[in-house]
Amino acid sequence: MALMPVADALAAILAGVEPLPEEMVALDAAYHRVLARDAAALRTQPPQAMSAMDGYAVRAADAAHVAARLKVIGEVAAGRPFEKTVGTGEAVRIFTGGVIPAGADAVIIQEDTVAEDGGITITEAARPGRHIRPAGIDFREGDVLLPRGTRLTDRDLSLAAGMNHKELAVHRRPKVAMLATGDELVMPGSIPGPGQIVYSNGYALRALARGAGAETVDLGIAADTVEATTSGIRRARDAGADILVTMGGASVGDHDLVKRSLEAEGVAMAFWRIAMRPGKPMMHGRLGAMRVIGLPGNPVSSYVCGFLFLAPLIRALSGRSAVHHVSETALLGSDVAANDIREDYLRARLKRRADGVLIATPVNHQDSSLLGNLAAAAALVMRRPFAPAAAAGTPCEILRLPD
Repeated sequence: MALMPVADALAAILAGVEPLPEEMVALDAAYHRVLARDAAALRTQPPQAMSAMDGYAVRAADAAHVAARLKVIGEVAAGRPFEKTVGTGEAVRIFTGGVIPAGADAVIIQEDTVAEDGGITITEAARPGRHIRPAGIDFREGDVLLPRGTRLTDRDLSLAAGMNHKELAVHRRPKVAMLATGDELVMPGSIPGPGQIVYSNGYALRALARGAGAETVDLGIAADTVEATTSGIRRARDAGADILVTMGGASVGDHDLVKRSLEAEGVAMAFWRIAMRPGKPMMHGRLGAMRVIGLPGNPVSSYVCGFLFLAPLIRALSGRSAVHHVSETALLGSDVAANDIREDYLRARLKRRADGVLIATPVNHQDSSLLGNLAAAAALVMRRPFAPAAAAGTPCEILRLPD
């Protein structure tokens, strides 16, 4: 099979993806969930005109001149309205959040009055509407303030509560099962034997998946046998995974058994080689409703492919309105060589110059096994196929990596 362009591979992965079914969750459980329906205000906020300051509710016409004298006939506090009407020459003591009493059309702040003998003297003239929050200034009943597809922030939850929602309809989180393969892998904290390495890929990928909105299932490490690999695939299916991610065994060597095992379980493979660096040996297929992404074993290749392909798939299944990564423009901080047939994703540090210009400097060594350089990177510099050599200071396209 010829190498598939990155854009075509992503399109194939996202083809036919529909958001997962909705469920109702309490507000405290809705943080970073994705709305499955528009959320409209169930009330008007504020429901009545309210004072924005501590002071006195007055008729502006009665307090239009300095030294005007008004009689105080009552008090309004938040939650305790004044039931009478403010008449000519009268005022009502009012506190922030208090309902503006009938007859009043302005608030004079207490600093602009002198209180004595059951009344006040005005030291600054009132203006109609001053220091009053009109009814509905925030929102009105029926206003759609949180549209479907919104990934809910902490501020959105406060808004939803103010709109009088105690729960919201959100899409179910995608369940991502992750299976590592390889006899050479041992868990962190172990003492590696000859030829063994410490397993690291899953930790970054599970965090990446959770950050994109998924829940994760760790299927552990499968030995380099068809039996162990197929057992892991079946456990993912039995767990109800929406996505199975395999790590390692995606190449064409004698011990790379993932493709063979997936096909033996009935996975229809859409592709298994991509025109990108790092990450050429990547696979994608379907096993019923479960989507399968087979990532390379090298940790940098695994992460870059997970970032480029797994994260958008999770967003699409979550019902997000924005699925794709958004690129930015920066200037190269160092020279880069001409590119070949594959699309390059160079790990790069970011720095903003004093004039505000963003500088992206690729790390010195781009080997796909170097975790230190991956951790030091804040972005990927995208180099299109057959891009010519570029000198430092040349504009480039970048994708920011998650914080």
